[in-house]
Amino acid sequence: MKKKVLFVINNLSCGGAEKALISLLETMDYSAYDVDLFLFEHEGMFMKKIPSQVNLLEEQPEYRYYDMPIKQAVADCLKRGRVNLALSRIRAGYIYKTEKKRVRCQQRVWKYISKSLKNIDQSYDIAIGYLEKNPIYFCIDKVKAAMKIGFIHSDYDKLGMDPYLDQAYFEQLDHLVTVSEECSNILKKRFPMYERKVKIMYNIVSPTAIHNLSLEKTDIDVEAIKLVSVGRLHDAKGFTLAIEACRVLIQNGYQVKWYVIGEGEERSKLEQLIEEYGLQGIFCLLGNKENPYPYIKEADIYVQPSRFEGKSIAVDEAKILQKPIVVTNFNTAKDQINNNENGLIVEMTPRSIFEGIKSLIDDEHLRKHFIVNLSNEKLGTESEIHKLYALFK
Repeated sequence: MKKKVLFVINNLSCGGAEKALISLLETMDYSAYDVDLFLFEHEGMFMKKIPSQVNLLEEQPEYRYYDMPIKQAVADCLKRGRVNLALSRIRAGYIYKTEKKRVRCQQRVWKYISKSLKNIDQSYDIAIGYLEKNPIYFCIDKVKAAMKIGFIHSDYDKLGMDPYLDQAYFEQLDHLVTVSEECSNILKKRFPMYERKVKIMYNIVSPTAIHNLSLEKTDIDVEAIKLVSVGRLHDAKGFTLAIEACRVLIQNGYQVKWYVIGEGEERSKLEQLIEEYGLQGIFCLLGNKENPYPYIKEADIYVQPSRFEGKSIAVDEAKILQKPIVVTNFNTAKDQINNNENGLIVEMTPRSIFEGIKSLIDDEHLRKHFIVNLSNEKLGTESEIHKLYALFK
């Protein structure tokens, strides 16, 4: 008899966890599992990639009240006679206004969002909150399941979460899964009482799929040295460092074009910095791309200038496409790159990023050395799905 599995995530926007979930769903054995997917918001560029075997549950419209202006939300709640919902939105509004730390605000607001949402009617064998905060909280508060699993996709400490607020939820999980050795060590240190629950499952990447998708044409057609980075336009991804490094490259006479694939709240800040440094048309914010692989394939050098990562899916994808890689020394960089063997790990400064890129531009032998070593690596992780099946048992 098939087991019933529920996955929960906020939406399917262009992020690492969202991409990892789609890869996981594409790999699932649907002869053994019936899979439902609950999204708080039915939006994001990966919506069309949900496998046909997955049953997408209805969106709960009450969640939208916490994304809209408070006056509009309260007025609509009262119009519908939902006084309790209006009160929850007002209380959440107070936290939005007074809590300075954005991530802690999201944690604290959940108890009011939770009061506004309905329980999932059916029961499951396994419920999986596939991202920290709301997806995990929803699985605990709103889902009946014999087993509950939570995923943390990044360095817990760097996320800025309040461990005290998570402790009661982690207590009710059967397993707490994360994506790298370093992230696992951080969780065990932060929550020693739940050490036995912490498991590692690497994000699923398929070399065959990536190579096939990389064959599409791009609009990149320049003679300059092509640098490519992928990531949300967020402080964690370090694109201000990249822009400053790009300025130093230009000042030193290197003819480069740096393409960034991704979108986010830092766009206007980055655009201002690009203009300030006169890098318009040189440092290019391309926005989200449904298929980023042709751009990575076109790159002469792939650069990941992040301040922190759980485990960068984009770096794994650049490795599969055998690109010379420069990454900053974020805490999980060594999980993916062996310095001077299959890429360069540089310090988290514009000058160090510049020096790393410069050394790869100037040294053809070093570039070829990395490419040869990457070609000999076994980089597919489709078998990671069996770790999840083992947890299910």
